Amino acid sequence: MPELPEVEVVRRGLEKWVVGASLGEVAVLHPRAVRRHAPGAADFAARLTGRAVTAARRRGKYLWLPLDSGEALLAHLGMSGQLLVQPRTAADERHLRVRMPLEARPGDAPGTPRELRFVDQRTFGHLLVDRLVDDGAGEGLPSAVAHIARDPLDPAFDDDAFAAALRRRRTGLKRALLDQTLVSGIGNIYADEALWMARLHWASPAETLPRPRVDELLAAVREVMTAALAQGGTSFDSLYVNVNGESGYFERSLNAYGRRDRPCARCGTPILRETFMNRSSYSCPRCQPKPRRARA
Repeated sequence: MPELPEVEVVRRGLEKWVVGASLGEVAVLHPRAVRRHAPGAADFAARLTGRAVTAARRRGKYLWLPLDSGEALLAHLGMSGQLLVQPRTAADERHLRVRMPLEARPGDAPGTPRELRFVDQRTFGHLLVDRLVDDGAGEGLPSAVAHIARDPLDPAFDDDAFAAALRRRRTGLKRALLDQTLVSGIGNIYADEALWMARLHWASPAETLPRPRVDELLAAVREVMTAALAQGGTSFDSLYVNVNGESGYFERSLNAYGRRDRPCARCGTPILRETFMNRSSYSCPRCQPKPRRARA
């Protein structure tokens, strides 16, 4: 599933190619893509058609495009969702779910008209049109994601509040990092990478982590995500791409995730894979020793 760096790469592409454009006649080609839009596909298309996109924003793994109507087009990419900007003459993708034509913006060079396409092979992602609520910063937040916490790259992220909330959790560190109500945007891959960088085991009790170690963990999360952003995110297959259909290259820089039995880049000990929440967790048994009192 795309995590914060991958979603931010897509947001930046939308900011470049879509903001300022008006939407032509929107077509929903598969109703499951808009299943979270309660009034249905026809209402979804009607609310978007003719509206202008005023910005491209993100919180955690959610993207939204504020509209001149005061609403927003909200997107969650799920496991395989893609938002692509394509020439209208381009052949339809096999798993194209929603087509959103883009009218030319003032100042755009003459050329082939473009459209925004939502492509989703596994149909776990979704789009909806949502009202905006006050986010405390004057920018507006879709009501559907009001419960999602800010992410560590957000300038308004509160390190003190995060540290206090983390110490109230009676859970393991990795499970806490994946809790989107505590901190957003961190998924399985970057949790493993940040914990490896901070030399912390994924099952360490969150409530016992001293404040200096919390700061080190946050610094590791930010460093890992910033590096991933610089390389366009992590792509293990063709399902994650940016708006131009290009893959990211951070997979080549991973130190823990997916490196079972390969030597740790720090000490040479083989990386260990353990089962975690029906998924996998990767760590170095020497650099990240398991605590005596581990939490699932």
